[in-house]
Amino acid sequence: MRIAIPVTGGKLAEHFGHCEQFALIDVDQNQKSILTEVMVDAPPHQPGLLPKWLADQGTNVVIAGGMGHKARELFEQNSITVVIGAAEKNPELIATSYMHGSLNTGENICGH
Repeated sequence: MRIAIPVTGGKLAEHFGHCEQFALIDVDQNQKSILTEVMVDAPPHQPGLLPKWLADQGTNVVIAGGMGHKARELFEQNSITVVIGAAEKNPELIATSYMHGSLNTGENICGH
């Protein structure tokens, strides 16, 4: 499984669509371990681009602090699970918590 996490300044980006990079983390769900992690620069912001772009990167799950309703719909259309309300943390900690079912999520911090 590949998890994508939007990153700015080395931590989860508050605004999904304007992040600097994405941490693409390949995990072994059975062993609950991280296999690889790569940081890729985010493409220039264009509405509707990221769901298809991340699908092309092999993403299965996106974990974000917040995301607009339309973006969530586009991810679902690309068979990508969206988890929102994650706190601003290091991407490896977020992925590990997600695998172990202990990721704390709160409100969607995106207002649109």
